[in-house]
Amino acid sequence: MAVIVVTGTGTEIGKTVVTAAVAALAVAGGRSVAVLKPAQTGVAPGEPGDAAEVVRLAGAVTAAELARFPEPLAPATAARRAGLAPVGPERIAAAARDLEAEHDLVLIEGAGGLLVRFDDDGSTLADVAVLLGAPVLVVVPAGLGTLNTTALTAEALRARGLAPLGVVIGSWPAAPDLAALCNRSDLPLSAGAPLLGAVPEGTGALTPEAFRAAAADWLAPSLGGRLDTAAWAAADA
Repeated sequence: MAVIVVTGTGTEIGKTVVTAAVAALAVAGGRSVAVLKPAQTGVAPGEPGDAAEVVRLAGAVTAAELARFPEPLAPATAARRAGLAPVGPERIAAAARDLEAEHDLVLIEGAGGLLVRFDDDGSTLADVAVLLGAPVLVVVPAGLGTLNTTALTAEALRARGLAPLGVVIGSWPAAPDLAALCNRSDLPLSAGAPLLGAVPEGTGALTPEAFRAAAADWLAPSLGGRLDTAAWAAADA
C-alpha cells in the first residue's frame, strides 16, 4: 500500500494519533513516509496543525498541508467564510501522487468524517480515495453509538466502489464499559472489515520516544504492529 486514506466516523476521535502511530511503525520498518493534510481548519497561521503533530510523534516524516482555514468548521464552510479558495479532490490526489513518487508510504488524513465537504461542489475525502484507488482506514470511537456510524461509513465507501481497509479504535478508554468491550467484536461485523488496532486514550500526551516505543502494541501486523486483535477482543469479553 503506497497511499492510505485515513478517515473517521466523526471529529475528535483520534485520527491524528492513529495516523502518527501508522507512520511511526512504517518509519521504524525503514520506510519513507509522508503525511498529507489537505485542509487544516481551526488553526491560526504559524500554529502547528495535525500534520505537524504527526511529525512530532512519529519522527522522520514529511508533512504537507494544502490549505489552512482559521475557523474550526467543515473545510468547505471554513473556506467560504474566510473568503479563501477551497481545496478540491483533484488537487489533493495530485499532491498525493507527487509525494508517492518520493516516499514509500503516503498517509492522507481527512477532516472529520468521510463525507465532510471540501468544496461547494460537494467533494469529499471519498472522492479523493476513488481518484487514487487508495484503501481507506476508518478510525472509530469505542463506545455506544459507534456501530451505527461505522456501518454508515462502510456503506458509503462501498457505494463508491471502495472498501474499508479496516477499523482502528482511536481512543480506547482506561476503564472500558460494557458497550466498549462488546464493540471490539461487533465493530468488524458493522464495518465488514477487520479490527486493526486500538490506541489507548491519552497517547497523544506521551513523549515522542514513548509513543514510538509503544505504537506496535496498538496496531495489528498488517499496519506494522504486533497486536493480536482477535485475542485482544476476546479477552475479558
